[in-house]
Amino acid sequence: VQLQASGGGLVQAGGSLRLSCTASGLTFSSYTMGWFRQAPGKERPFVSAIEWGGGSTYYADSVNGRFTISRDNARNTVYLQMNSLKPEDTAVYYCAAAWRNSDYISRPREYQLWGQGTQVTVSS
Repeated sequence: VQLQASGGGLVQAGGSLRLSCTASGLTFSSYTMGWFRQAPGKERPFVSAIEWGGGSTYYADSVNGRFTISRDNARNTVYLQMNSLKPEDTAVYYCAAAWRNSDYISRPREYQLWGQGTQVTVSS
């Protein structure tokens, strides 16, 4: 079972990036998929999630209106489109999977599987 995140990089403020997370070894459609991020020396707060069933989406206030999460169950992949990036978005971004979870999906401990992280750096 593996989650492989990609798509990070260096971008100027106001720019865009699209992160991808591809899963293998699991029934992807049965998992709520989330994105979290972690800056050096800080906690790992919730960024966004998309539910396993109806596909409802959720966003942290800090990214709402700028980021869009989506999933392609046929490709076992979840995406995070990030627009209007700000220097404070700089962090390592982690994807995570929570089996058939529709509750408390902003809590890291609800997720059983984690990817390795991809670095996003936004310069001012």
